[in-house]
Amino acid sequence: MPRTAVALDLLLLPTWLVPVEPAGVVLKDHGLGVRDGCIVFIGPRAEALQCNAAEVRELPGMLLSPGLINAHGHAAMTLFRGLADDLPLMTWLEQHIWPAEGKWVDEAFVRDGTDLAIAEQIKGGITCFSDMYFYPKVASERVHNSGIRAQIALPILDFPIPGAANADEAIRQGIELFGDLKHHPRIKVAFGPHAPYTVGDDNLEKIRVIAEELDAAIHMHVHETAFEVQQALDNTAERPLARLGRLGLLGPRFQAVHMTQVSDEDLGLLVESNCSVIHCPESNLKLASGFCPVERLWQAGVNVAIGTDGAASNNDLDLLSETRTAALLAKAVAGSATALDAHRALRMATLNGARALGLEATVGSLEVGKAADLVAFDLSGLAQQPIYDPVSQLIYATGRDCAKYLWVAGKPLLEDGRLTRLDESQLIATAQAWGRRIGGHDE
Repeated sequence: MPRTAVALDLLLLPTWLVPVEPAGVVLKDHGLGVRDGCIVFIGPRAEALQCNAAEVRELPGMLLSPGLINAHGHAAMTLFRGLADDLPLMTWLEQHIWPAEGKWVDEAFVRDGTDLAIAEQIKGGITCFSDMYFYPKVASERVHNSGIRAQIALPILDFPIPGAANADEAIRQGIELFGDLKHHPRIKVAFGPHAPYTVGDDNLEKIRVIAEELDAAIHMHVHETAFEVQQALDNTAERPLARLGRLGLLGPRFQAVHMTQVSDEDLGLLVESNCSVIHCPESNLKLASGFCPVERLWQAGVNVAIGTDGAASNNDLDLLSETRTAALLAKAVAGSATALDAHRALRMATLNGARALGLEATVGSLEVGKAADLVAFDLSGLAQQPIYDPVSQLIYATGRDCAKYLWVAGKPLLEDGRLTRLDESQLIATAQAWGRRIGGHDE
């Protein structure tokens, strides 16, 4: 079919189009065409205007990029935002967060907290997120209703959690949810053993076998703090990542979250097994957990994606801010101003995230044949002027409120900064009601 005869559901005409793949490319005055939820055309504006489009959307002063991918978070924890700030990780977890979860987390909490998280992420340019929290079936229902894309990682610990009396029950629920959603166009189910210090070898073995049988991903907090690694060495004389390697968990489907402690031995294991690392810089900074050596990992060939972690330890789900922090921190940690430049930072927040979640064939870059998961950022404001490199301005000078339009599989979820499927005022009222209850101020 000649290009001039292409029929489109939607034609987008931004000032800049950043495909992410090929790397470092910025296309000026190009158009992108969508049909049946997929990208079917990318070409110069003059060619684009010859397409037969049901809807044409001019996006002057805007940068169109793949939707951002938040590769790690705990969505419903938005309802614990700011509950226990400025504390060390284990104090924060053991004395504040785990008791609060035991008291408050039920299906209603997960429903309302996940809705709040989805809305915040859409408004910030995120089209896909990974969630690791209790009552995953409820979370998957909220994802389904909202139109966003997600990986739902089922939390598994050696002790009872909200919604599962033990690890076996959590694993059973995971297998069932995986079966229910295996053909869902926007939801993937993964297994989420919480961390090496909360899951023993027996349960890790079970998870490995099931994940292999189902070809499912494994999403796990690993080497989050120096204390975690030292404690493992003191108890077993084995680093946690080495233990996971010995148990056969590491591989292309393994998502290692945090990795603030990376020895030469760890790096060798990550490279050899082709794991992905998910970097959560702001949470790690706030909890003083350490610094993931992003540039060192990247140069060794490790796929590094980015996540916000939960809003209880961050305190937002702002992946654009997270990406800026990652770029700045990478330079300081590497001692090099050229580490993690703006274009690579955007790649980390898009295509690398897709690769980590096993979605790189579907999303993460603007390529013909991929799903139309797109975000348009408005760079026309005073704070972005003048523009020499629009990607640098996006990463270093732009806030998430500049996300104006967002589509997942070609469907609009954000129009001129307004949510199309979720009621923002209702979400705020519901969150405030939870805040009064949890804070003990409910009349």
